[in-house]
Amino acid sequence: MASDGLSLPDQIRQLNDARVLVLGDVKYYPSVVKSILPIVGPTSAIELRRWGAEFLAEAFATPALPNGEKETMQPFVLATLESLLENEAEDEQVLRSVIQTAASIYPLAMRWIINNSYDTVTWERMVGIKQRILRTWDQATPSVKICCIKFAQRVILAQTPSNGAESRYGGALDVSLDKVPPNHQSLDPGHLEAEGMGLLDRMLSVLHESSDALIIDATLNCLSILVRTRPPTANRIINALLNFDPLRLVRSPITPKMKVTVRSTEKTTRLLLIHLAKRDPHNPIVPRIQQHVERTMRAVVEALDETGRKRALENQQHDGLDAKRQRVVPEVVVPPLGPGPHSLADVFSLTETLGLKTFDISQVPPDLITKLAVTTLARIEPQLLIKATNAVRSRLEILASAPVPELNPNTAPLGVDDDDDDYEPDFFQAEDTEQILNKLDSSPPPTNELATMDAALGLKSFHLPQPQPLTADMALSAGNETVSRVLELVKTADELSARKIKAGFTRLAASSGVKEPWVTTLIRLATRSSAGIEETTVKGEDETTRTQSLGANIRDVLYGYIMEDFRKHIDVAVTWLCEEWYNDKMLAKAGDNFPMHYEKCALRLIDGFLPYIHPQDKVITRFLSELPELNRAILSRVKIMCRDPSVVQLALTSLLYLVMMRPPVKEIALDTVQGIWSDYEDARPMAAKYLSKYRPGFIEEATRQLEGDGAVQSTAAPIAT
Repeated sequence: MASDGLSLPDQIRQLNDARVLVLGDVKYYPSVVKSILPIVGPTSAIELRRWGAEFLAEAFATPALPNGEKETMQPFVLATLESLLENEAEDEQVLRSVIQTAASIYPLAMRWIINNSYDTVTWERMVGIKQRILRTWDQATPSVKICCIKFAQRVILAQTPSNGAESRYGGALDVSLDKVPPNHQSLDPGHLEAEGMGLLDRMLSVLHESSDALIIDATLNCLSILVRTRPPTANRIINALLNFDPLRLVRSPITPKMKVTVRSTEKTTRLLLIHLAKRDPHNPIVPRIQQHVERTMRAVVEALDETGRKRALENQQHDGLDAKRQRVVPEVVVPPLGPGPHSLADVFSLTETLGLKTFDISQVPPDLITKLAVTTLARIEPQLLIKATNAVRSRLEILASAPVPELNPNTAPLGVDDDDDDYEPDFFQAEDTEQILNKLDSSPPPTNELATMDAALGLKSFHLPQPQPLTADMALSAGNETVSRVLELVKTADELSARKIKAGFTRLAASSGVKEPWVTTLIRLATRSSAGIEETTVKGEDETTRTQSLGANIRDVLYGYIMEDFRKHIDVAVTWLCEEWYNDKMLAKAGDNFPMHYEKCALRLIDGFLPYIHPQDKVITRFLSELPELNRAILSRVKIMCRDPSVVQLALTSLLYLVMMRPPVKEIALDTVQGIWSDYEDARPMAAKYLSKYRPGFIEEATRQLEGDGAVQSTAAPIAT
């Protein structure tokens, strides 16, 4: 380590080497800290004091060093810290580092005195350091004041009761007033709590007395942890925040720096209050917090944002009267209609722009036109709307008062005669009913030409051709095609975004467009749709032909889909077999003449993927554990697995899982293990380990029987010879 014979740069270099050493391995911290204390004392050079104070702050703040090591180190450091604080002309950088070190040490020193009440010297020295820092708080520079605020926060945390949620961490926050015994010889819980609350009031007074935004922001940043971990401080802090007004920092004239300061303080306060409201959303004070946040935001915007304001009216005098600005209304220039004829669009067009007049408004969606019309009418000036309305009204009046043009006889339309206006009909006395009947009797019979014309012009009745009769084969083919399309939809479904669907036999099938509902639909088409009618027979003279069913085809499709990647589709296999088992149980209640499919489908699936099982594959264990029912036929397939010595352990582990987790099949599983022990010699060591635990008598009896069979064979061999 540095010595007095070395120059100052050499000493700094050696100290930096020591820092590199402890950063590489924290176990050197205690020895390095003890060795540098004499070098960085109050009589050392300013460079050494700065380096030493900064190093001590890093050592007690680093999370890499356990708190137990820090706690044993702090008694040796307090004397140096006290001597540095007593220097009235101490460097500001050294003072900041010393206060930060004291803030990290205070909870450790308090825990030390709680566990070692005899060491009163260490605690008295820590109390002296605390009093010195609190006296420095008011007269210090802003940067030192911020460090004092942090020290006060750590003192409040240590001297107030906690909520009990921080004890599991074992860190500095674990030190609280709850840890102090009632009869401690050096610590008085009542005095400590009163001092802590007094420091809290001193911190909160900054919000109402200080005009330095840095000090206010530093105080606000220290309050969140107090509210979260120390419930007795919550009401005081929240009330102080609700009474804090960032606009009191505004001074005239308003400068850009002042705007930034006020907005920064308002944002810090707003984020703190929102954070507190989110942590306890059911607290009755949350609505008050929200109202305060919104009100403060509006007040700051109104006080500082001048972008939406009009410029102030200049004082102008005209004939002794104050001139006022007049609101200017845009002028509406209505172009004349011009010579006719005019359409309705021409009457209502107030622009001469050809592009706007020829624009086809029917191409715009009606909902967009509605929004544009409502928005335009809401923002238009009332005087402008009145002028436009009057212009259209005057056009209509001009058109109404225009004379009607006379028709040219040479160019008049057909059927128009000049004498039409002079035509006056002759009025004759109407015929009575008797005269009309006499005329009808004397008139010749009508010809059949009109009836013939009506028959020629009348519409004939039209009939669609009869559809082709639907046979069973056609219906089956259409069903198979539909199933294939649904299966393609299942394969392309996005499994990552599929939401969880409530399990059970009563869940809704195909309630969304993802994979599982469509799979459930296919499975239920196979199991439930044709239940009880799929085994119909058609009897001939000499043979009986069984009809092919849609359910059997869907089962083939499901089997093929699962075997494409049975590890990935094992959930589909389990769902299928659960539906088959449920359907078999329902049919069994209805009668005994219905075919059962559960066992056949289960054996088919096991026989399909057992040849591809490898020793590290857990799919067989999951498959057996999730099947709704197990029997000897299914477990016999697990026994067949043991023909391959590499998967013996997997097979026996799967059976052991059934023994432990599925008591109803425990005996069947143990019988299968016994069969494996008897039939496969390579599997006997592991099978014997399981049987010795669950069936201890079997191994001895089977061993004696094997030895007896061997002796019989050895004696019978010479006789046979």
